[in-house]
Amino acid sequence: MSKALRAVVAILLSLCYTMGHAQIVSDDSKWTFEAKKKSGNEYELIVHLKLPPKWHIYSFKPGGDGMEIAPVIAFDNNANIKLNGPVKEHGKLITEVMDGIDGAVNMYKGKVDYVQVATIIGKPKITGTYKYQICNESMCLPPATKHFTIKIADDPAKADVNSATNSEGHAAVNDSVNKVNAATHAGMGADSAKITQTDSDATPKTVAAVQLAKAPEKKEMPLWLLFLISLGAGIAALVTPCVYSMIPITVSFFTKRSKTRREGIINAVYYALSIILIFTVLGVILSLAFGPTALYKLSTNWIANLFFFAMFVVFGISFLGAFEITLPSSWTNKTDSKAGLGSFSGIFFMALTLVIVSFSCTGPIVGPLVVVAGNGGIAGPAVGMFGFSLGLALPFALFAVFPGMLNKMATSGGWLNQVKVTLGFIELAFALKFLSNADLVKHWRLLDREIFIAIWIVISVMLGAYLLGKFKLSHDDEPAKNVYGQEYVSIVKLFLAIISFTFAVYLLPGMWGAPLSGLGQFIPPMGTQDFVIGEGSSENAATMTTADKEVKPIKYVAEMKIYEPNAVRKLGLVTYFDYDEALAASKKLKKPVLLDFTGITCANCRKMESQVWAQPEVIRRLREDFIVASLFCDATQVDLLPQDQYISKYTSNKITTLGDKSLDIQTNQFKANSQPFYFFVDESGNKLEDDGYGYKPDVQKFVDLLERVKAKYKATHP
Repeated sequence: MSKALRAVVAILLSLCYTMGHAQIVSDDSKWTFEAKKKSGNEYELIVHLKLPPKWHIYSFKPGGDGMEIAPVIAFDNNANIKLNGPVKEHGKLITEVMDGIDGAVNMYKGKVDYVQVATIIGKPKITGTYKYQICNESMCLPPATKHFTIKIADDPAKADVNSATNSEGHAAVNDSVNKVNAATHAGMGADSAKITQTDSDATPKTVAAVQLAKAPEKKEMPLWLLFLISLGAGIAALVTPCVYSMIPITVSFFTKRSKTRREGIINAVYYALSIILIFTVLGVILSLAFGPTALYKLSTNWIANLFFFAMFVVFGISFLGAFEITLPSSWTNKTDSKAGLGSFSGIFFMALTLVIVSFSCTGPIVGPLVVVAGNGGIAGPAVGMFGFSLGLALPFALFAVFPGMLNKMATSGGWLNQVKVTLGFIELAFALKFLSNADLVKHWRLLDREIFIAIWIVISVMLGAYLLGKFKLSHDDEPAKNVYGQEYVSIVKLFLAIISFTFAVYLLPGMWGAPLSGLGQFIPPMGTQDFVIGEGSSENAATMTTADKEVKPIKYVAEMKIYEPNAVRKLGLVTYFDYDEALAASKKLKKPVLLDFTGITCANCRKMESQVWAQPEVIRRLREDFIVASLFCDATQVDLLPQDQYISKYTSNKITTLGDKSLDIQTNQFKANSQPFYFFVDESGNKLEDDGYGYKPDVQKFVDLLERVKAKYKATHP
């Protein structure tokens, strides 16, 4: 085994061991709460924090490089409580420079108090949340969000306080937000012990009773089962558009690097180990630091999608022969001098490119996987992410074994260059998907549905013409000739050309609004198309009752209507975009609510809409028996109305956009963070079906689910 391979294996094993054991580090911070009367109805609501030795917490203004997480103390709205000014921190502020952080940071060690002055009428129940992260010189524990309750005691001197940690020092896990954070806090306790808080001079303080939600006991998933689930998720991720389209890049890369079969196998092993190492590190770090929604946010970020678009365009143009993509010579010279690691460094860079690009499609898969991994106990996240990256890497490794054979065959003719040109056309087509994602998120209207389809038609026709030899690029070799000296087209290229032209013909009706159900997950939604034949038929409108016609969605319709699926534009389905408005419609129309947690850039959401919702037996039930609320979790470009903005009682973050609200509801009320995901509730938000329904494009199963929910609703609403 080479030095490079041994190094990778050592790093990988060390990483897995560290991730599997580092999470037993307990959070020994002690949080206590006090309601101290000042005068009249004015109180100081004090949060006391005692930190374990060598640990610190950042100030409200942490300084540094902007990556440090400041604590947040938030009190829930209460008509009997008036907060006077912001929460203030009291303690010995320490400002110092730390290794690995640009700029001085502000922190507290030992202890710190957070004081909120408030005017209180009567003895209300004071509730709120505190979000924090503590660190030492070598690590930071995952951010935690917890709830507290303070009651104004009749006898302040005898009031109790529940510690925020149990007797073992493990952090209490709240039964709302921390189900999502279970991937980083699995196995921690929830019972609280009662203590009495005193000053250093033994003078009793006014201490209020604090109640923390107790996390329900749960049975840990066997690690072998978690590994198999994660492995299957990794293999399934291979067929997503942005992962599958990386195969051409892999082919091009290894055709240049592997001259023999042995070398191809070694490079393939390097490549697979690099993917596993990078994916495991990035996935676990992102999940520990930001929670499982971070990956989803990356997949919907317009800047990230523009970056992916530019990358695929560059790769596509390179495959067409405009230039060759190579690492800077300075990088090569430097790595070649390090004990033969030059070859490995290039492969590692290629694996890093795959991981970065694939996040756009794998984020929605990794997100719920992180939640599932939390059921595996302490080692759950490590095992889950390792299994996922292994499943993703294995097909690439197997495929990468063959470039040595391709190189040998390429010497007999120019067919290999034609393969690269063909892949270049495919890269350009895939690049449009990322541009479309950014365009939809930012509402630029640069790449509406008909424009997107038109470009794909042109690319398909040009590819077919190229395969038939109707035009050549500057670096193409002379075409093959038969025994009579005449140019000819091989059978393989002929069939590929037929496929390409057929695809173009299939796309053509989409220019006038044909649903193109097989491509619903790739192309922009029907709402972006200016002209659709047969839109909103009168037959569908005739089936609506008088009440249905009177109760129509109003909120955010103007901003979100372009994202409506074909089932809305052509089949007469009415959708709401606001959760509360949908519940109000349910109450008035006496129908259950289908909560469709979806995304503007969600490929599988479009597939469910085109292949399941659009079916007659489904659309009829949705239209007649349900209130449908399409809650776009990535609609961060749409600001909530001022009266709709609020502070999340789960995360203490201010919810200001429609996407933030939808994601907050899905993540914290329904304990899911992937799209599409469907939940059924009544007019009060009570679940009609305990489990949600994820991406399962099975028409009959969906119909059965609708019928079951309809029956439950009628049974509870006679």
